[in-house]
Amino acid sequence: MSDEKKLTVGDEAPNFTVENQDGKPVSLSDYRGQKVILYFYPAASTPGCTKEACEFNDNLNPFKAAGYTVLGISPDAVSKLKTFQQNQDLNFELLSDADLEVHKAFGAYGLKKLYGREYTGVLRSTFAIDETGKVALALYNVKATGHVLMLRKLLGI
Repeated sequence: MSDEKKLTVGDEAPNFTVENQDGKPVSLSDYRGQKVILYFYPAASTPGCTKEACEFNDNLNPFKAAGYTVLGISPDAVSKLKTFQQNQDLNFELLSDADLEVHKAFGAYGLKKLYGREYTGVLRSTFAIDETGKVALALYNVKATGHVLMLRKLLGI
């Protein structure tokens, strides 16, 4: 797991400002008064992350109908995010957190285990943030495939 503090329901979501796929600054506080799904993924254009992004994209209408804006965030460079967004026809913003500060603030970076090997990396995590900026749902170490439907079920969407 992460060495960083894990967020729990009711915690204030850490504010941040990073660049989106177009190099424009985006802050979580820009969405105050709106509900946000913020999901952390390891690397654009990899098989698991592509599947996850496409599942979010395929479910945008139900999320929007429930008042949620979806944002994906990874350590990738802005240019890689733009290519990923274009190649997959993604209709939501992708955010670049190259220095991992946002990942660490949300507890989405830390110790992982794969086939018995331990290493430090991005913990695939998803957060629902309410209109007041508080964490309404915090899911750590989710699977790339199928967790969007699980998220919808947990949120009643």
